[in-house]
Amino acid sequence: MTEAVIRVEGLGKSYQTAAGEFPALRGVNLRVDGGEYLAIMGPSGSGKSTFMNLLGCLDRPSSGAYFLAGANVAEMDRDALARLRNHTLGFVFQGFNLLPRMSLQDNVALPLVYAGVDKASRRARARRLLERVGLGQYADSLPNRISGGQQQRVAIARALVNQPKVLLLDEPLSNLDARLRLQTREEIRRIQKETGITTVFVTHDQEEAMSISDEIVVMKLGVEQQ
Repeated sequence: MTEAVIRVEGLGKSYQTAAGEFPALRGVNLRVDGGEYLAIMGPSGSGKSTFMNLLGCLDRPSSGAYFLAGANVAEMDRDALARLRNHTLGFVFQGFNLLPRMSLQDNVALPLVYAGVDKASRRARARRLLERVGLGQYADSLPNRISGGQQQRVAIARALVNQPKVLLLDEPLSNLDARLRLQTREEIRRIQKETGITTVFVTHDQEEAMSISDEIVVMKLGVEQQ
């Protein structure tokens, strides 16, 4: 069996509150292989966001083990964790977080600026990603010139520009109306299939999860139900 891209064993996360210790996540086990599309589903308070923060190396678990691309996250210091996050993960959140005074091409290329990639290379790579998400003709446009669904596709292109091994999507469709949600989720699945990138998608929508994922993890009160 090949090494999983994501492997979680007995993962738990607790927080200290005025009333004592609160277990936000309890004993989750999970394996995601290369190229898989996994949905994490559950109502508010089920532990989805806590789980996603741990998978994204934005927080550390209180118990259990997490292996990302073969690396034991728990054994890494802050600098090593930041390097792993920057080179291995791409993030797409509920908000598009596009800079309004920068062109779509420059928005997509922004992570490459921080990575030290030269201007010509980063612009060429950003242009290719915009073409892949069907927006190459808008490369020089500002974000306010395109629709919400198109802006979310730009956010996906930006998340992919560093060529990460894993794409994390945290309820990326929640700010869209019903028609755009349907169109954009189909676009996300198409892009995922074309790129073959391992993807974890958080949603509270059962239909959404079932329509585009290979596997679904159902969460409730911090516990993996099935």
